[in-house]
Amino acid sequence: MPKSKRSKVVHMTQVNKKTREHKQRLFGNIRDAVSQYQRCFVFSVDNMRNTHFKGLRQELPDSRLFLGKTKLMTAALGRDPEHACADGIHALTPYIRGTVGLLFTNRPSDAILSHLTNLLKIDFARAGAVAPRSFTIPYGAVYATAGEVPAEYDVPIGHTIEPELRRLGVPVRMVKGRVVLEEGPDAAAAAAQSGEGGGYVVCREGDVLDSRQTRLLKIFGVCLAEFKIRVLAHWSAATGEVTPVDPQAMDGVEEDENNEESD
Repeated sequence: MPKSKRSKVVHMTQVNKKTREHKQRLFGNIRDAVSQYQRCFVFSVDNMRNTHFKGLRQELPDSRLFLGKTKLMTAALGRDPEHACADGIHALTPYIRGTVGLLFTNRPSDAILSHLTNLLKIDFARAGAVAPRSFTIPYGAVYATAGEVPAEYDVPIGHTIEPELRRLGVPVRMVKGRVVLEEGPDAAAAAAQSGEGGGYVVCREGDVLDSRQTRLLKIFGVCLAEFKIRVLAHWSAATGEVTPVDPQAMDGVEEDENNEESD
């Protein structure tokens, strides 16, 4: 039977490539913001999440935030005194490396630093993140949070989740309508040797998480990622000086030219 011409694969994740006009517009917007605002902050983002970043924009409606390619942002500010678009602002360019952005505002520096320092959002970890702590599913009846809260305040996990847990490598089975993780014959010896409590180890502290581990963590509602803003340095138009804030956050950071462009 001939193949139907109507059968076509459509990639829903396909996005349009940034055009030269878009880059020129972002370049111009950054330069315009330098003349419109009194202060410019360079910040880095830990565990970037678009939802939380959009919330930050809403919290600072009188300011402007930019994310873009580091070379473009560096060129917009000026790499040296000769090409700087304002006095002293070129001194920010050494901090524009990795996943960073620019915040332009007229608010006092102390108010912005306090706001960004206290901004912390907990979220589910994604593949490639480093686990800040270990997580183990205890033996016995499997609960919705797998021991994260006391059993009297928890509920048994739904039986519809059991097939997915097995697909993800967790040795569970149904016993009298409940999902149960049974202790294997060598489990006690392995637990004693590792020094960990009995159960199925999903991840250990320091592990680089893969997609299977992050899915298990999400099933049990375990959030290991923190969306956090770190201010690296800021510039003042009044003095033309750059004040370092947290330069240690740049340690080990390499140039990243794949940042999402937005303003």
